[in-house]
Amino acid sequence: MQTTIKPQGCTNLKLRQLNRMVTRHYDRYVAESGLKNTQYALLSRVVRLGPVRPSDLAKHMQMDASTLTRNMQPLVGQGWLSIGAGSDARSRLVDVTEAGRIKQAEGQRAWKEAQEALNDLLGLDCVVSLHQLLDACIARLDDDSDHPV
Repeated sequence: MQTTIKPQGCTNLKLRQLNRMVTRHYDRYVAESGLKNTQYALLSRVVRLGPVRPSDLAKHMQMDASTLTRNMQPLVGQGWLSIGAGSDARSRLVDVTEAGRIKQAEGQRAWKEAQEALNDLLGLDCVVSLHQLLDACIARLDDDSDHPV
C-alpha cells in the first residue's frame, strides 16, 4: 500500500521566509561594498548582457518595468549605470559605466564570500539539491506562464 505524502503548510509562506533569511545573509556581506543585493544583481546582469533595452533587462530579471526603473534610479544617480539612446528615437539602452564595473567587481567579491558562508552553513549537498529543485520549479513555472489561467 502506497502512502501519499502531502505538503504541510503554505509553499508561498515557506519560500518567502527562506527568501528573507537568505536575503539578510547576503545583505550582511554585500552591504560592505555599499550595495544592496538588488543593486548588485542589477549591475551584474547589465555587465553580463552589455548595453540592453530596459524591457529586455526587466524580462531577464523577472521583474516588471516600473520596478526595474525604480531599482535603476539610484545606480544611475551614483554614476554606475547610464541610460542612452537606442536604435531609434523611442528606444533606450542601459549600460554599465566604468565606475559601475568597479562597483560590481567589489560587490562580486562580497557576494562570493556570502555564497561560501552559506555553503558552509547549509552544506554543499544541500545547496546543490536546493539549486536543482529551484531550477526545476522555475522551469515548470516558466513553461506554465505560456498558458494563462
